[in-house]
Amino acid sequence: MTRLTSIDSPDFGGTSSAEASAGGVIAAVEQRLRFADVHTVEVAIVDTYGHLRGKRFPLGHFLRSVAEGGCHLADAIYIFDLHNDLVDSPYINMAKGFLDTHLVPDLGTLRLFGHRSGYALVFSDSLDPAHELHPIAPRTVLARQIERCEALGYSPVVATEMEFYLCEHDWSFTQEHIQYSSLTDRSDIEAVLLAMRLAMIDLGIPVESSNPEYGPGQIEINVAHADAMTTADNTALYKSIVKEIAEETGLKATFMPKPWTEPSGSGMHVHTSLSNGDGNVFASSAEAPDEVMSQWLGGLLDNAGALSLLGSPVPNGYKRVRPYTFAPTHVHWGLDNRSVMCRCTVGAGSANRVEFRSAGADANPYLMIAGLLAAGADGLERGADPGPMSEGDKYDDPGEAVPLPNNAADGIAAYEGSALAAALGEEFSTNFVLMAKAELDKFVDAGCDPAGDDVTDWERKRYIEFT
Repeated sequence: MTRLTSIDSPDFGGTSSAEASAGGVIAAVEQRLRFADVHTVEVAIVDTYGHLRGKRFPLGHFLRSVAEGGCHLADAIYIFDLHNDLVDSPYINMAKGFLDTHLVPDLGTLRLFGHRSGYALVFSDSLDPAHELHPIAPRTVLARQIERCEALGYSPVVATEMEFYLCEHDWSFTQEHIQYSSLTDRSDIEAVLLAMRLAMIDLGIPVESSNPEYGPGQIEINVAHADAMTTADNTALYKSIVKEIAEETGLKATFMPKPWTEPSGSGMHVHTSLSNGDGNVFASSAEAPDEVMSQWLGGLLDNAGALSLLGSPVPNGYKRVRPYTFAPTHVHWGLDNRSVMCRCTVGAGSANRVEFRSAGADANPYLMIAGLLAAGADGLERGADPGPMSEGDKYDDPGEAVPLPNNAADGIAAYEGSALAAALGEEFSTNFVLMAKAELDKFVDAGCDPAGDDVTDWERKRYIEFT
């Protein structure tokens, strides 16, 4: 998240080395864009719910002004709910004037679209009126936790696994049955998935595979690991591309965590490991986690309750937290066991990692990854002990494992005032809790039961299109 130059750099009448460097980078960017016949550049940022927002600029204006000087966008985006209603916030409000946030392109994130000829996208940092990184911006929240890990001597490596439902345009099922990982069922859908995979690859997202999941029309496209910020950027683009390609082919896609009562919910599994420059520091974990991996794992377990709100930002997401849904119901860890919360890969050398299985597909990837890094760093700092490994069916016999929050009120209570909330920043956490409470109020006012199992028509109307 480093910027090429400070937008506040004084002009001393000469050309500084930083300016010369910035000029060289912009010249290289211009050459790449013109060679690709780009006519429009999207400057992107994500809001609190992970929705891509920003502005589109003609190439000439982007190069003359925006590439180095940035642009502006109302900071109201950070208190938008899923329908763009404004949530009351002590930090962003009419009394303060709904100020602009200054978006400064991170030119190292430049991507060229393959499925939309002539378009490119660049992610941006978000600055407050004092020209400091905006404390409520999800990219800022993640950047600070990356810095925390780096201060401990580690670079976090992250991958996300995203599930979604591919539906007909009226949100009915594309198929009425389940055929997990079938290579023959509904082969016509493969053309749509191919378009998604190719669009992602063109954008530099390292696609590894795709397969039907355990729901009627549910899909998973797997993407390789990268550094934490790149993975968050990739995941935000992944979700946008899936929705865009689905629309172009006459279908719809949703990352709503629990669209229907009976079929499987959709999750975002997050894999984490640490690098010290010489490779994966978990690599020595053979039959069980080594010391560093254990401490990292212990931090995730100790902060799991608070992490629930980041993983389930709307009340519908907690309806995944039920037995035999392939979503965890308690705080525990194991090895190759899909009934535990943290599934650890050991004995695979450089591929060793911890898979956190609790988050819903609607989770903001920047915030979810930031929460996991904060939790893991906390474990490293304290030398946390993950406790004994869990084995067997942990839905049937969770033992003494602590239950995870299974409704929004409990998720909010677990996060509010927690060590994790403090680590992610007072302004961000206060704002995030207020938004979660406002969403819960709407949920209850609509007559929905936050602790119930049934998914209502109101939930689908509110969430299916917008997650």
